[in-house]
Amino acid sequence: MAKLPSYAHGTSLTPLLGETIGENLRRTVERFGSRDALVVRSQGYRATYTQLWAEVTEVARAFVALGLLRGDRVALFAPNRFEWVVTQFAAARAGLVLVNVNPAYKTSELEYVLTQSGAKALLLAKSFRQNDYVQMLAEIRPRLTELREVFVFDTDWETLRAWSHRATDAELAAREDALQFDDAINIQYTSGTTGAPKGATLSHHNVLNNAYFVGQMLRLIEQDKVCIPVPFYHCFGMVMGNLACAAHGACMVVPNDGFDAEKTLLAVAEEKCTALYGVPTMFIAELEHPRFDSLDLSSLRTGIMAGSPCPVEVMKKVTTRMNMKDVTICYGMTETSPVSTQTTADDPLEKRVGSVGRVHPHVEIKIVDPDTNAIVPRGTQGELCTRGYSVMIGYWKNEAATTAAIDAAGFMHTGDLATMDDDGYVNITGRIKDMIIRGGENIYPREVEEFLHTNAKVSEAQVIGVPSERYGEEVMAWVRLKEGATASNEDLTAFCTGKIATYKIPRYWKIVTEFPMTVTGKVQKFVMRELSVKELNLEAAAATRTA
Repeated sequence: MAKLPSYAHGTSLTPLLGETIGENLRRTVERFGSRDALVVRSQGYRATYTQLWAEVTEVARAFVALGLLRGDRVALFAPNRFEWVVTQFAAARAGLVLVNVNPAYKTSELEYVLTQSGAKALLLAKSFRQNDYVQMLAEIRPRLTELREVFVFDTDWETLRAWSHRATDAELAAREDALQFDDAINIQYTSGTTGAPKGATLSHHNVLNNAYFVGQMLRLIEQDKVCIPVPFYHCFGMVMGNLACAAHGACMVVPNDGFDAEKTLLAVAEEKCTALYGVPTMFIAELEHPRFDSLDLSSLRTGIMAGSPCPVEVMKKVTTRMNMKDVTICYGMTETSPVSTQTTADDPLEKRVGSVGRVHPHVEIKIVDPDTNAIVPRGTQGELCTRGYSVMIGYWKNEAATTAAIDAAGFMHTGDLATMDDDGYVNITGRIKDMIIRGGENIYPREVEEFLHTNAKVSEAQVIGVPSERYGEEVMAWVRLKEGATASNEDLTAFCTGKIATYKIPRYWKIVTEFPMTVTGKVQKFVMRELSVKELNLEAAAATRTA
């Protein structure tokens, strides 16, 4: 009997929301106005939904008064803080396209996104970590010909709010009445590891519905408090975090401006959070923190682990030691708003810790042969593709890149390798470009990483391919050991010998205390590869391979 094709459609009895972000927030305020909406501990900020709505209204009116028109771009360059959330909702109500700027960007990157998006206004923090944002802006401001308005949160927030007196509620209402839920409302730039960053352009319909159904899968209600240590500039923070909470009346709890394991744990314990978000590296840091066992995390029941492959061993610890028995894993990408698949609390344990779940409501997924684009049978590896309401409008002012990513049938090609089992559960096996080809053998880093995580001394492992004159590529593993643990390269090789195929055993090892990462906590494997090539003196081999 022929195997089923690797295709699934997320049927649902719950219809898509046909409304704008502003309309949805208004309904939440009407139902849950007296409930806590936003707590930003690092700023001592607390607001109910009624209070948040009032401040959002002020800033939205200010945008109108400043002469910003429907469809104009307003950029946001700041870490997690209450003004970010207020601006997010205010821009949506004023019909502006919010341009998320990565807080880790330097001057050239900042100039690129502000210029490419044609931002008319910029709201920014004074500084973050080692970056002086005001000084950075001063260096590039003369070349930003379209930028008209600049407000620094730390010094100009009240000035911005004061602009609201120059526009009426009626003017704002007229602006909101003209909006359509298919309007572009957000531009998020990709990391740009393979060329200039591309601006994924998303609509109200894209992000609001994705947020709503993520929250529904978590069973969020108005009594929930969601701890959000992931950055707002990314979909994980602003969609799965802020919008999901607002769509269900839950409270957004922000521990700090950037990730800090101790402050996150304290936020959960002291605010009695019921849900916690994070990428695997964040959960690992929390589990290994010296104060972990002394803090009461019993209020937790659910949350999301996403952003990068989730090691099975880490997932098991999160469900037990952190009391997150209903934790889910999400899979997606910015270009799909972002979530395409998600596990549920009802899934069998082996599916919840060993897969990224099944297709999301109102979404289609298929797995295809990367060479022919033909759908592969279930159980066969191929490229994961997504279609539905969640697929972006396109890359901002980049038709060629849009056409290359979204095929004629409307499927977004993710570049991720995956398999689908007979029950529809998806397992991400790696990236097409991350696949290592050693002497003709295909090696998927995720498989080797999962194995290394079974070593009791290993806290985290990341596997990459490095050039080899003999084999084309060799396997290399960067390993972070658990606190107090010691292991040599020989010890790690011995651990692998006889347990995984010889060609999969790393030829090179590097013991590290940390990995190069993006601000969202994603490991930058291209940086690891560049450093490794230099350290191992493999430039000659690399040149031979690419000649």
